[in-house]
Formats: sequence, structure tokens, C-alpha cells
Amino acid sequence: MKTAKYIRTLALCALMLGAALPGKAQLFPKTYMNADWQVGMPVDQSFADKTSGWGMNFEGGYFVTPAITVGAFISYQTFLEEIPRQTLQLSNSTVMTTNQKHALFQLPFGVAARYNWCKKSIFQPYVGMKLGASYAEMSSYYYIVRQYAETWGVYLSPEVGVSIFPNSDYRFGLHVALYYGYASNSGDLLVYSIDNCQNFGIRVGISF
Repeated sequence: MKTAKYIRTLALCALMLGAALPGKAQLFPKTYMNADWQVGMPVDQSFADKTSGWGMNFEGGYFVTPAITVGAFISYQTFLEEIPRQTLQLSNSTVMTTNQKHALFQLPFGVAARYNWCKKSIFQPYVGMKLGASYAEMSSYYYIVRQYAETWGVYLSPEVGVSIFPNSDYRFGLHVALYYGYASNSGDLLVYSIDNCQNFGIRVGISF
């Protein structure tokens, strides 16, 4: 998808920017940025319900106090599932027999807040909350046909993580987080439907 390609390009730019920051200096003082690879595991989901590593997360914020940050985020995740050949009753007069590939693409974005500890330590843990909007797209691929449905919802995601800076002279290191995401999206496609999207996951990336 073009959206995923654009976001991967942004991730590469973030990595190059972080590597170029000299010493303890920051391009924007009192800020942080993360670029993460994201693995998601759907919860109570009947459409494209397999664990997926096709995701990324980008986040940046400002330290409004030494411990509290407020900022923005955008992430994406694609869940995939192979559906064996089956017969679908689409209407009273329409029947379809085919195998399918299901894809559920999620794109949440909005505001993020964190409470941080141990700001002078190598390990800097935090708890956070994300709140915003969520775009989701249900797709079914069969033969050479793609059918899809688009939906919007509200997104809420608590998170616990840690930033790791091995060299105290450089604010450039690793980021690891566990998260739970809830989106109120609902929609229908063929004979399938979703009623909210929930997933647990892990994020691993860079922090600066």
C-alpha cells in the first residue's frame, strides 16, 4: 500500500536524523522521538485474526515538565489471513465459491501523553496513553478481484515501555514497549463483519 511505503520512508529519515545528532544536543530541546517496528496480535476478532509483524509506529513529544510529555503519534498495522475455498451465500439469488485472502489495515493517529521516570539513567521507563482517530480498511482478495470497506472509529491505547540510552553522551538508543489498542471501528464486507478492533502488541525501535 502507498501509505505503508510513505511511512517506511519517514522511518528511514528519522533514523538518519537521530544518527546525525551531535552529542547531547537535540535538534529540538526538551523533545523525544520514536520510530518502531510493531507486531500486533488481534483479540476477539473474526476478520484477519492472525498475529502480524506488518506494522510501524511513529511518535514525538515535548517535555512539559521533567516527567510529563505530550505529543502526537501515527501508526499502522496490516493483519492477513488465508481463507480456504468455501461457498458464500451473498444474497437470496447470489452464491460464490472461492478461496480468499483477507486483509485488515489499521491507521490510528492522534495525541500521546507519557509519565517518565529515571531521566538521567540508562534505562528510562514510562507509562503512556494514546487517544485519537482510527481509519480501518477491510479487504477481500479472490481471483483477480478486490472488494473492500472503509470505516472510521475512536482509538484508545495504553502503553508501558522503556527507552535505553547506552551512552550517556548521546541521546540516541533503543525503545521497547508493550501496548493494548482499542478502536471502535465497525463494518461489513461480503458475509463478514467487524465490531471494534482490539489487539495487543510489542514495539521495538529507536529513540532520540
